[in-house]
Amino acid sequence: MKTLNDLQTKPSSRYDEFDPAQDGNKNTKFSDLIIDGKSLYQMLKKYDMVPSLGWGSEDHQRQVIDYFLLKKQHEYLYYRYPILVCPWCGDEECGFISVKIDKEEDVVIWKDFNLEHENKPIHIGPYYFNWVDYERVINDTFGTEGI
Repeated sequence: MKTLNDLQTKPSSRYDEFDPAQDGNKNTKFSDLIIDGKSLYQMLKKYDMVPSLGWGSEDHQRQVIDYFLLKKQHEYLYYRYPILVCPWCGDEECGFISVKIDKEEDVVIWKDFNLEHENKPIHIGPYYFNWVDYERVINDTFGTEGI
């Protein structure tokens, strides 16, 4: 059996209040995904995208949660889902990082991370999460940074 990873979330933003890089940029607030104590946002920060969970309209947040809980297939990615998106608008047309999400019995697997607009693999993962804990963590991202 694979070793299970620990998934948590925490409210975060692109910049802290003293970061000079925030001038002229949108300081998007989001729900950061923490895997085994490491921020997914920080691991992939060089791509200048933010996690797709915890921000945007109520309908958008519910749709993203449904994707991550495998209640709904993405309309053209099927079992791949946008995990990091444009920090300005969240629109997939701007480019995004996707992840393949599978569920085998009571384990959720994140694997095959991909920079979509360049069709370039990102070599992190795979990650394995206990379904019960995973479901709670993903549901708890709703409204993290407001609606």
